[in-house]
Amino acid sequence: MASSEPPRLGRKRPLPPCPNPLFVRWLSELRDQAAERGLKTQYVYQKALRSLKKYPLPLKNGREAKILQNFGDGICKFLDDRLQKYYREHGEEGKRRFADLMIIVRREGFQGSLLTVYFRLFRKQQQRDRRKQIGGRKGRQYVPQKRSGGYAVLLTLYRHCQVPGNKGFMFKTELQREAQHLCDTSFTVPNMGSKYTAWSSVSTLIQKDLLLKTHSPARYSLTELGLALAERLEASESTGNEELKTGRTWVEGKEDARVMVDLTEEESEEENRYVMERNATLEPGTSILGKVQAAGSEVQVAAGSLLPGCYDVILCVDFIETTGGNTARKQELVKELQRNGVPFDIRKLNVGDFLWVAREKVTPVPGQLRPPPARELVLDYIIERKRIDDLCGSITDGRFREQKFRLKRCGLRHPIYLVEECGSAGAHLSLPESTLQQAIVNTQVVDGFFVKRVQDVKESAAYLTVMTRYLQKLYQNKTLVCRSKEDLEGQGGNERVCAVKERENPSCSLLSFAEFNQGAVKNKCQTVREVFARQLMQISGVSGDKATAILEHYGTVSSLIEAYQQCPSDTDREKLLSCVRYGKLKRNLGPALSRTIYQLYWTQGPLS
Repeated sequence: MASSEPPRLGRKRPLPPCPNPLFVRWLSELRDQAAERGLKTQYVYQKALRSLKKYPLPLKNGREAKILQNFGDGICKFLDDRLQKYYREHGEEGKRRFADLMIIVRREGFQGSLLTVYFRLFRKQQQRDRRKQIGGRKGRQYVPQKRSGGYAVLLTLYRHCQVPGNKGFMFKTELQREAQHLCDTSFTVPNMGSKYTAWSSVSTLIQKDLLLKTHSPARYSLTELGLALAERLEASESTGNEELKTGRTWVEGKEDARVMVDLTEEESEEENRYVMERNATLEPGTSILGKVQAAGSEVQVAAGSLLPGCYDVILCVDFIETTGGNTARKQELVKELQRNGVPFDIRKLNVGDFLWVAREKVTPVPGQLRPPPARELVLDYIIERKRIDDLCGSITDGRFREQKFRLKRCGLRHPIYLVEECGSAGAHLSLPESTLQQAIVNTQVVDGFFVKRVQDVKESAAYLTVMTRYLQKLYQNKTLVCRSKEDLEGQGGNERVCAVKERENPSCSLLSFAEFNQGAVKNKCQTVREVFARQLMQISGVSGDKATAILEHYGTVSSLIEAYQQCPSDTDREKLLSCVRYGKLKRNLGPALSRTIYQLYWTQGPLS
């Protein structure tokens, strides 16, 4: 009798060996022990174990595992303690073999079976023993030249690791910014007649197993070898020695040109384009600490910052506001701004219709056709302009909620909705006036936006003029410091507290325009968390605040399903999200919305 199940055809793909077998085994033992005792920490260990198995690179110690999801200080310390115990039990020979295994696994890209990897390790050990018998010469150790790119990167990462509470890695932009004052050449702009920068030496550090690069955008951290070399460089820096006394050492010098030739294979074209946009705030040759003489004292200002009087506040207008549709009406806005003497620039904005940037004042360089590019930092104010008829259409097709969600996530703290009446055209809308008024009130009360209502284009231009002059006065005595979006999100804090600090502090942190506009691209690759948020917002009754509150407890669909699995009954599953608090008033989601989400993600039948 033939089997009802169809046969599986095709060749089975061999699974790659686990690059961290010891860590997986120890973490599995810790999870099993917690399960035997009935502790809820077993679920934490299970999540960490799942994250470790997905990680494709070998880890040298528990500290490197901190970059993984669900790994905290406790689990990392446990792995470090077990690794030290393993070294004590097996001696130096076991430690060296463990390091050799990690190098072979990384070099071979995990191709072949685990038996093949151990066989290559055995062959390598035989070759080492044969060289000892023959008496071959010792390999030369790589040490970067003082004040070179590799030297600056190693020292910067080492000093970052010494700071209490550090995150264990650095992004490319902040690493270039912090390392620039330790290097004689620029990390972003090549020297005359060359296409290489100081950042090119990072490829050599990775090849020499001194630097570890993970994630996208890239995160950089030191390996054990890199940490040891950076300690010696730091000691040499503190004592003022020009060279390290390491015996037979290869130092970058005369062979620097040959070394630089091999440093072009690391970054892809797409990553280079992304990085150049993020690093557009750094001026060629700028050091991380510029010394400014002020009132007879020496003041240190971070690179990428703009001093008072060294920049102009410019209004940026989205090109959609000046072209297409009713061109005559849109050109009227431009003419009004010109008549009011407002400095403005027309460009493509990926979110919002108007915003302001602080543009650096640059002077032309003698002998060059064009002046050097000016740095631009985005001020914390952005305007979305809506005519009543456009507002009606955006509510109908769903753009209204999406635009508000993107404005909240753009990184600017003061979003403004400019609502413009459309005269007699408002009498022929597809939605009643009460619905539009309710949408405007919700935007101000629920979403926390500032709403400004005007009658026509002239009043819109007048409001933009008044805002431009207000911001020019607000920022005239402030030092503007460039920060990445990750740093600004890490600062957090209440908006009212931030506003008080902004008035009291003569300096403020802002995004560069290149990073802001790149981060606001509508069709960029989305994370699982962002896709989950968009799914939730398609449910009737789920606003942006409610979706954010759910994501704080369950970041992905998988974590929500796991929580449903742990509930003992369907009643508990229906009420799982009912007590999740959202918004400024911290209200509960309620049982009705919780039941709807439960039916969507757990039950197989239609929603009731």
